[in-house]
Amino acid sequence: QVQLVESGGGAVQVGGSLRLSCEASGSIGSINTMGWYRQAPGKQRESVAAITSGGSTGYAYSVKGRFTISRDNAKSTVYLQMNSLKPDDTAVYYCNARLRVGESWGQGTQVTVSS
Repeated sequence: QVQLVESGGGAVQVGGSLRLSCEASGSIGSINTMGWYRQAPGKQRESVAAITSGGSTGYAYSVKGRFTISRDNAKSTVYLQMNSLKPDDTAVYYCNARLRVGESWGQGTQVTVSS
């Protein structure tokens, strides 16, 4: 099993920045791709960004050029640097790890962007 703990959420004004962190523990050798999802009130959870064990990245169109995902394998941690934040970025952000078998989710961290 893999446990994921997110940190770094909070409240910020439009145009501001936040960095989310997600530390994995447990059977970290079974982790393949790690990523960030978000869920706004009344909306479905959506993929924001993902990074493979080899470092390849992918982003949702809505965040491309503003968000950067990175991974420190030595620390078993994945980061999401969020710049130029907009009110539409307000959501609970979840860390996800795709394993050899199954996947794991973090508990979520709230990001609120106010104008």
